[in-house]
Amino acid sequence: MQADHFDQQKLLALAAEDVALAQLAHRRRTLPEHAAVAEAEDAQRAFSADVVRAQTEVRDLDREQKRLEADVDTVRARSARDQQKLDSGAASPKEMTSLQQEMESLARRQGDLEDQVLELMERREASDATLATAQTGLDGARAQQDEAEGRRDAALAEITEGEQEHGAKREEIAGTVSAPLLALYERVRTQTGGTGAAALHARRCEGCRIELYGTELAAARNADPHTVLRCENCNRILVRTAESGL
Repeated sequence: MQADHFDQQKLLALAAEDVALAQLAHRRRTLPEHAAVAEAEDAQRAFSADVVRAQTEVRDLDREQKRLEADVDTVRARSARDQQKLDSGAASPKEMTSLQQEMESLARRQGDLEDQVLELMERREASDATLATAQTGLDGARAQQDEAEGRRDAALAEITEGEQEHGAKREEIAGTVSAPLLALYERVRTQTGGTGAAALHARRCEGCRIELYGTELAAARNADPHTVLRCENCNRILVRTAESGL
């Protein structure tokens, strides 16, 4: 294939833009901010679960405390009625003995219930502390996520700006290359998954970093400047420059 030597030179600028775009695409995929956001999301989920567990425990303790306090009120009311009967003097000696025994039993029951209430109050205090710690952790994780997302979005915006800039430059350069040569470049670029052309520098292909020798080097040295050379190793278009070492 024949193509103007200066057109071939333009392929190096086109390849440089493709390299820049590939680097930006790689950076977009591998931004450390993505990992930071994911880590903050994991922490937020973990702390959210801790908060839910602590809230559930607090509600359960509150419900149990209310039940026990209601039982205490019931015992107190029963004891007060018994005391009222005793104070009225209307009870027979046998009834008085029975009432006194019942009041003693009620007093023991009330003491047990009040001890349970105190124990629940202590557990509630510990649960409140656990909930506060979990909530603080959740608030911190949310703040970290917001910060990480801000850094990620800023980095992505910078990448997008770079992609637009290099994309525009690439389009401008491609518009100055002859159609057949550009079609060949694009075909090779698709095959290599990178660039379609590379400089021949110091007798070495800058695409695959393999040095030319023997008949391949002789062919490159003797080729017409407008002949499109191809690297036998990576198949890229070899662009000759003053530094090709030929």
